[in-house]
Amino acid sequence: MRDEMSYPAYNFVIVTLDRHAAGPAARVAPRLATDFPGLNVTIHAAAEWEKDPVSLQAALDDIARADIVVTCVLFLEDHLRAILPALKARRDHCDAMIGVVSDTEITQLTRMGDLDMSRPASGAMGLLKKLKPSKTSGKSGAGQMKMLRRIPKILKLIPGKSQDLRAWFLSMQYWLGGSDDNIENMIRFLVSRYTRVPAWRLIKADAPVEYPEVGLYHPDLPDHGITTTLADLPYAGKGPTIGLLMLRSYILAGDTAHYDHVIRSFEAQGMRVIPAFAGGLDGRPAMEAYHKGRIDTLVSLTGFSLVGGPAYNDSTGAVTALQALDVPYVAAQPLEFQTLSQWANGHQGLSPIEATMLVALPEIDGATNPTVFAGRHAAGGCDGCAHKCSAQGTTKGMAPCIERIDALVEKAQRLALLRRKRNADKTVAIVLFGFPPNAGAVGTAAYLSVFESLHNTLHRMAADGYDITPPATVDALRAAVLQGNAQTFGQDANVAARISADTIVGQTPWLDEIEATWGPAPGRVQSNGREVFVLGAQFGRVFVGVQPTFGYEGDPMRLLFERGFAPTHAFSAFYRYLKTDLCADVVLHFGMHGALEFMPGKQNGLGGRDWPERLMGNLPNVYLYAANNPSEATLAKRRANAVTITHLTPPLQASGLYRGLADLKDSLTKWRGRAVDAAEDATLADLIRAQAETVHLDGSNPDTLWLKLLETEAALIPDGLHIVGRPMSPKAVEEMLGLMSFDTAAARETARTHLSRNVELSALMRALNGQFIAPVPGGDVIRAPEILPTGRNIHAFDPFRMPTAFAMEDGARQADELLRTHPTLPRSVALVLWGSDNIKSNGGPIGQALALMGATARFDSHGRLCGASLVPLATLGRARVDVVMTLSGIFRDLLPLQTKLLADAALQCALADEPLEMNPIRAHALAFAQAQGCDMRTAALRVFSNAEGAYGSNVNQLVDSSAFGDEGDLADAYQSRKSFAYGTDGEASQQTALLNNTLQTVELAYQNIESVELGVTTVDHYFDTLGGIAAAVKRARKGADTPVYIGDQTRGGTKVRTLQEQVALETRSRSLNPKFYEPLLNHGHEGVRAIEAHITNTVGWSATTGKVEPWVYAELSQTFVLDEVMRKRLSDLNPQASMRMANRLIEASERAYWTPDDATLAALHTAADAIEDRLEGIAAE
Repeated sequence: MRDEMSYPAYNFVIVTLDRHAAGPAARVAPRLATDFPGLNVTIHAAAEWEKDPVSLQAALDDIARADIVVTCVLFLEDHLRAILPALKARRDHCDAMIGVVSDTEITQLTRMGDLDMSRPASGAMGLLKKLKPSKTSGKSGAGQMKMLRRIPKILKLIPGKSQDLRAWFLSMQYWLGGSDDNIENMIRFLVSRYTRVPAWRLIKADAPVEYPEVGLYHPDLPDHGITTTLADLPYAGKGPTIGLLMLRSYILAGDTAHYDHVIRSFEAQGMRVIPAFAGGLDGRPAMEAYHKGRIDTLVSLTGFSLVGGPAYNDSTGAVTALQALDVPYVAAQPLEFQTLSQWANGHQGLSPIEATMLVALPEIDGATNPTVFAGRHAAGGCDGCAHKCSAQGTTKGMAPCIERIDALVEKAQRLALLRRKRNADKTVAIVLFGFPPNAGAVGTAAYLSVFESLHNTLHRMAADGYDITPPATVDALRAAVLQGNAQTFGQDANVAARISADTIVGQTPWLDEIEATWGPAPGRVQSNGREVFVLGAQFGRVFVGVQPTFGYEGDPMRLLFERGFAPTHAFSAFYRYLKTDLCADVVLHFGMHGALEFMPGKQNGLGGRDWPERLMGNLPNVYLYAANNPSEATLAKRRANAVTITHLTPPLQASGLYRGLADLKDSLTKWRGRAVDAAEDATLADLIRAQAETVHLDGSNPDTLWLKLLETEAALIPDGLHIVGRPMSPKAVEEMLGLMSFDTAAARETARTHLSRNVELSALMRALNGQFIAPVPGGDVIRAPEILPTGRNIHAFDPFRMPTAFAMEDGARQADELLRTHPTLPRSVALVLWGSDNIKSNGGPIGQALALMGATARFDSHGRLCGASLVPLATLGRARVDVVMTLSGIFRDLLPLQTKLLADAALQCALADEPLEMNPIRAHALAFAQAQGCDMRTAALRVFSNAEGAYGSNVNQLVDSSAFGDEGDLADAYQSRKSFAYGTDGEASQQTALLNNTLQTVELAYQNIESVELGVTTVDHYFDTLGGIAAAVKRARKGADTPVYIGDQTRGGTKVRTLQEQVALETRSRSLNPKFYEPLLNHGHEGVRAIEAHITNTVGWSATTGKVEPWVYAELSQTFVLDEVMRKRLSDLNPQASMRMANRLIEASERAYWTPDDATLAALHTAADAIEDRLEGIAAE
């Protein structure tokens, strides 16, 4: 009869971060229904709301009719804003509202009988503070959990109102011990105590069941699979031992399908697994109890930082514990904020919050090899790989991603084997880079003397027992790699192996995708039509290979087609060779940087279909990287599973003055100290004007000229290239220390010690041995001494904390300087933002963008970035500036929260009810919305970048290959690739019309430079982005000239120059300066390539902006091509790069960037012919 009766609904609503408690709730529902007829228990996961608005609405609807609400683990601003109004509206109308383990705003909504946590000075809140996890290094959550168990026992003895406080602590204890029994009894306890149904008040609930805080888990064990005894584990393989870290909450909830599959997959490969857990979001007790001294690799399946979980991280404590283990530390990611299908079939990969919590924070601990391994299925399952997994059950329990777990297992196994294998038995592949082709660039890397460093590395490997007999000299090594049989096969380097077209066809699973881009195998790149060449040289069991080039050099316009791009047959075959023919145990990518990590695919959280994963597979990847480039290094870590080893950048020196500049300074010195003599003054003034004209300076104002000379003289320039394995000289150490600032003498001595030591080779050897490499932030050594010592695993900044307060202030000062430099207050500015500059400055350029708009970053009560706030116009004191922001692809990948921040700031400006003359963002957005019939959210989009998984504007490739007709082609390339707008949800949408519309209003273009080592003529990325947008703006404005400014923050402070001034300064202080180019030439062919790059990049600025003065080309021609002695010297060292120099200068003339006289032009052609003869071996030498 009872089943036929109808009972009033009583709604018990649980709102929490994820769904791990859904299983227990579903399993105990029948038992609860027996005692509480009409009880309806629903669980809502906040992690689902962003990707599934229907689930958010369902949560709001259930809260509106809830009788009891329990909120748990809610701490993210987006979740709070979504749910707080509904909770507040229902609070006084339900029987009880309980907030545990959540943000203060949620917890203070707790109302349980006489307990009202919204009241001030609540005793409960005082106890809460004692339970808050400590950030103090070395302490875990064990003490807090012990206190949590004691408090209810103490309060039980105190009658009256304290019983409601006891009920709150018991609720927390039930929740944290979230097994079926505890979830059932939490519901029983709360309903029976607070319900308005009298009959239910008599029902009793059992006390919370206590489980071990630290223990082991295995699916074959009884009693939730938990034990505290290592000997109880049912399997002991003979292979390497893998330590696993898991979340206790998932184990107690029985939500362990993903853990079970990982454990069984490791065991199936013959490995011993020690799967451990610890409560309190601190993995150290489990490591100490079960892993220390027993494991070969540690794999964290928690998805969080080692100490602190999602809310904070104690990286110092984590690193100390990991250094004690001294094994590789792999972090795997379970997805909670999207389904497996959404991740697998999306282009972005991890969402902004996932990328921050699951990847960025663990990296600060030293985590590597980020690998998605699990998630929850939507009703339709997941078709993202060949397994085509279906959804199981109705509670959306955790499911393994079988394909990714197979990858995770192989990665961990290979890392573990590096520890176990003797060095003499290891096969090592060392990868050099050679882009662009036919440019003398093989074996070059930014800031690094590659062959000298490689020579030292090979000899250290020989000393450490590797099976290798390295060449005796650097020249012999260079010849073995670059010469050998290269001329026979017409290649840039020695041909070490040949792979037939039949082999490529038979062994390339993704052949159809490559052939769709490059035609039938073997293709035309690095091929003879029958075979693909693998370039490099074998030294014992060490192979030094040359990474094939991108392949699009001959037809760079193909990169305009974002999604269909694939690497060449040669590129794919090279990495297949390393894996299957060479059978490498580990790959060492040597220097910054190659193309692997920039291949198409997800931004982060890659899957098996993404090109970096396909190519590199699961090989251990060690990457020697410059310490001053955290952004690109982090990309290599996240997209190519790299363990980066930092190396110093070259020593720095003051530019000084030379030749005519030095003479001019002497004359100016006399002028400044002159006596009053009109005749002498006139003579000296004439001399100064003449000398100034000789060095292409304006001599009409000696005082201004004096400042210009001092600026040139004091400019810092690199002193050659860095050599790994060669300690810095004592003189260079002292000069470097003189450029740095320290708070104490002890800090200076520490820096001296680090600069004087040779630690990078030892660090490389540790990485090749599968040992833990401690993390380190990236930065410029003169501004960030904390990057010392080098030889560590570079990481980016905590995205939750960026921009810092100092960065906001510094950015505002730089923005003000830009506005002062420009003649009028601009209504619209084009701003380029790079990931590296922001990471090194903790968000300085982001602060500039916000300051120009009149906005600030907003942080929650935990200090986490959560959005933007507008500065009132009255406080701002001027009109807002419409900022059209172009992000590098690396910024987009590494700083997704900051991308959302900037989009939020622009949207708030557009929606602000302010006079249009004071808010051009709103004025422009309103006009576009009206003209296009779109909403304001679309019209206010101002953050542009590439499509997800794509990089660069392709402008640099068009310039490098001379494959453009005029600047219109460059504008086309820029707008095609940078027309994807990113909104407040972090998602991209192509907005070609909007980008073109915003460019029409831009009055100036601007970018910062942050690194002393890096000038606007050093690398092509500057003209690729800033030059690209300047070309696009000029075309959009019907040919109107666009001022371009550079903000120089290389030494702190605020300095803004025009692009023309910046190029002139770098040309004088670097390109034409013997103190700059002579140290480069001491490194041989790498130095010549570096000089050639400066010339090519200068041409890039002419092509995109027209802001290079003609004298620059005249002086470059005279110094490096027309001077016969110098020309022969360069040609002997690197004939290909020398040829490019001559041809580039001739091209600049043909494009009318300068107009040499007939004699000079003829001499250039003659010189180019002579170099070509040398290159082809025709000239008799």
